[in-house]
Formats: sequence, C-alpha cells, structure tokens
Amino acid sequence: MFFKRFILLLFLSVINFSYAIVFPSVSQDSIVKQGGFPVIGKAGEELFSIYHKSGDLSAAERAKIISERIKKIDANSFSKDSLNILTDKENLEIVYGNQTLLNITDLDTLETQKSKKELAHFYTDIISANLDISESKYIPKNIFLKVGFVILILLGLWLALRLIGFLNKKTILLIERKKDKWLKSLTYNNYTFITPEQELNVILVIVKILKWFLILLVVYIFFPLIFSVFEFTQGWSNYLFGLIFSSFGQVFTAIWSYFPNLIKIAVIIFVMRYFVRAVKYIFSEIEDEKLQVSGFHPDWAMPTFTIIRFLLYAFMFVLIFPLLPGSDSSIFKGVSVFLGVLLSLGSSSAIANMVAGLVITYMRPFKIGDRINIGNTTGNVIEKTLLVTRLKTIKNEEITIPNSAVLSGNTVNYSTFTKEKGEGLIINTTVTLGYDIPYKTVYEALIEAALRTNLIEKQPKPFVLQTSLDDFYVSYQLNAYTKHANKQALIYSDLHQNIQDCCNEMDIEILSPHYRAQRDGNMTTIPKDYLDNNYEAPSFTIKTRKSED
Repeated sequence: MFFKRFILLLFLSVINFSYAIVFPSVSQDSIVKQGGFPVIGKAGEELFSIYHKSGDLSAAERAKIISERIKKIDANSFSKDSLNILTDKENLEIVYGNQTLLNITDLDTLETQKSKKELAHFYTDIISANLDISESKYIPKNIFLKVGFVILILLGLWLALRLIGFLNKKTILLIERKKDKWLKSLTYNNYTFITPEQELNVILVIVKILKWFLILLVVYIFFPLIFSVFEFTQGWSNYLFGLIFSSFGQVFTAIWSYFPNLIKIAVIIFVMRYFVRAVKYIFSEIEDEKLQVSGFHPDWAMPTFTIIRFLLYAFMFVLIFPLLPGSDSSIFKGVSVFLGVLLSLGSSSAIANMVAGLVITYMRPFKIGDRINIGNTTGNVIEKTLLVTRLKTIKNEEITIPNSAVLSGNTVNYSTFTKEKGEGLIINTTVTLGYDIPYKTVYEALIEAALRTNLIEKQPKPFVLQTSLDDFYVSYQLNAYTKHANKQALIYSDLHQNIQDCCNEMDIEILSPHYRAQRDGNMTTIPKDYLDNNYEAPSFTIKTRKSED
C-alpha cells in the first residue's frame, strides 16, 4: 500500500515537472484572483493582488507596473535595508532605494481589513521575502537537482507513512497485551454501562481514526514541499501552507481570546459550588434540629434546600450564558426559543403536579411512613416527590397518585396522633345486641375484649358508646386507643376475636333480634334485674323471635 502511494506521488511530480518545462512562466493578464489582478514576483509566483485603481491607472495596469518594477531589482545585490515605507500626503509609498515600487491608497485597505500602515508592512515583508529567496540556493536552477529534491521528499513521505504504520501496529499490540490490566467494566449500582470488550473496540476505532488523521496530515505537509521545488507551483505551496497555518492560527487565536471568559466561568462555578455547600450545611443543621428557626419545621429543610439550589444554579447559568461561545448566534437563540415553547406546551400537567407537590410539602398533611387514606385508597406513604405520591397498601400494592389529585381531594392521616406525644389513633367497631341484655354487661364484655387485644393501649382506657337505639336492638360502639396505625387490619381482626370470646364467656349471644309480640301477660324483653325491682308485667305474650346476625 505504501509503495502504491509512492508511485502515485512520483507520477504527480513528473506531471508537475513536465508542466514547469512547457510553461516556464505565467502571464500576468491570465491570472485574476477573486476580482483582483496579481502582482508577480521574480520567479513568476503570485505575491498579492491589486483590486482598485489609483489615479488614472486601472487595477490591472497597477499590478503590471508593480510586477515589472520588482523584476528589475537585482536579487544578487538585494538589501532589506533599502526597502522602505514613505509617507506621501494621504498615501503610503513602498520604495527600494530611489525607485517607487507601489502606492497604497485607502481603497486598497477595503479588501484586506487592514490599516494602510499595516498593509504597507505586509506588502513590504512579502516583497522582501520574494527578492531574498528568488535566487536562493534552496531553489536550484538545475532541473535534475529539482527532480532529486522531489525524490528525496517522496522518500521522506514514504518513510513517514511506514513509521505511522509501524507505530499503529505496535500500539494495537500493546493495548491488546495490557487490556486485562488497563480496561475495567464501567458499572453503576450493579448495572454495566460498557464491558472491557466494548472499551477495547472503542479504543481500536480511535487508534484507527488517529492513524488516518496522521496519514492525511503528513501527505498534506509533504505536497507543499514538492510544490515549493518548482517556481510554477510555489504559489500552490504557499497557499497550502497558508491554509494549515491560518487554520491552526485561528484556532489558537480563538482559544487565547476565549481564555478570559473561561476563567470567569471557572470562578463563577467555583464560587457557586461552595455557596451551595454552605446553604446545604445550614439546612442540614435545621433538619437535624441542631438549628431551630421559629415557625420553620425541620421536615421543610431539604425540600426548601432543593428549591434554593435550583434557583442558585439557574442564576449561575444566567451568569455563564453570555460567556459561552456562540451564545449570541441566531442558531443558539432559535434552539432556546424552541425548547421554551416545547416545555410550555408539553409540560402543563407536570408543572401543575410540581406546584401541588410544593404546596403539599409546606402543608405537611403526611410524612414518609404515615398510614393515610386518599379517596378510596389506603396505604403507607413510601415516596413523596414533586410530581407524585406513592402508597403501599396492606396487600403490598404500590399505588401512584399525582400530587394535583392529592391536593384537590381529602387526605385522612391515621398516624398523626400516634407519635410520641400523641394519645393514639382511636379504632372502633360496632356490635348490635338485643334490649334483653343489660348494657352494663355489654360494656364490661366489650372493654374486656379491647384490653385483651394486642397493640391496644391500656391508658387511655377503652370506652363504649351507644350510637343508636333501633327498633329491635341497640348499637354499641367500642373505642380503643392504639399507637400502631400501620397495623389496623391485624388489630381489628384480634379485637373481633376477643369480642366473640368475651361475649360467649358472659353468656351474651351476638344477635340482632326481631320481635313479634302479643300482649297476653307474659315476660317482656326488659332485663331480669330491672324486673325484680319494680316491674309489673304488661299484658302481651312473645309469640315469635327471629334473630339477625
């Protein structure tokens, strides 16, 4: 492959050599560069272009006269000290000895974006360099020596390409030999982003790209060297070298000019980073209740810090944005407007949930771990974010509720009064019993059942309420305190078992009786204790008793 490249370059050199023999000089009138007329140097190469007339002379006539004056100068006796810049009223003149080479007018500066003085020095340097090297020993007049130079340059190119291939091969062998030591899996929380094999493939692709970049760069550098050997192609050589140096020069100039802004960005990021750390420290102290602020609850600390951190980073971005390269370009502005419209149109519901999340945070209706009821959903709060609230039910179901729905509905918190200083949550259950059972006996049985139940507090003591006196039975509501709001299902189940046991032990039949009676003088449903004291039997007889559980 390298031999083929060598043959190709040699063929191009022969063509170049043949063209130089057939066309040893260049006609000035045949070359027009971007509307300008070129000034030709001693060896027939283009030095610079004239675009505007001066006095009665057109641009083409000026370029021709300047070229003739430069060619008349004897390169063997050339002295840089004899090339000077003189001021003639509004114009500048470049003179060699007593001979005026050219005048520089205000119109000449329009195409170069330089001042007249800068343009005069620029032209002087070009003319001086041309006269200094036109008869130099570095460009031999013997055509065979020129061919020899081309062959040497091509040999150097071939050696450079062989060196690049050799280094590329050695680099690949070194990477493959050291891959087990150098390459490790990139993982996070047991997830592997990239394996060592994938890393090796990426590195090999980068090495291949670097190899071809060096090959193109070397070839690009050696071609101007070949062109510089022959007078006819020296302009091409200067143009190609100019592209390289101008490109790198522009890159380094841009980097150097942007360096102050880069320092400003680094200072802004550094200051903001430690300022955020200071703010976080203050709110962490509030969260740990080491620092107490009147009217500010500890559970507000981290949510408030999150909001302040977002605002601080947004302020930092506002400060940095004007310092970014291309921030004032129309493309940057168009992308910013597009993103703004996209967010405003597509995130209305998300923003509503975020606002609701902030309101819920400062309302403090519940905390993580609380047993709550929202709508028809009851469960423990396992996560509370700006967008949603997640509950875990007693059946291990995870339910996600948007914060806007939480804010617009009613929330029942069973855990608020089960904390350290609270009396506890009052659980209750209702039992319906007939009028023939003394209510004191019912109270005694129900309270005993509550005291036997695990996770029910002994103090405050359980109590019974009669919630209604219905047509056929009395509704007794048993109330008891517990500190374990998250275990209500287990407590209710144990309580119901104990109610059945206590009622059975005290000969209380848990029924809801329905009666049909005829007054024939038989016993009523009034309890015997009351009858023994002051009761006279009325004239009705119990005919039928139906019971309803």
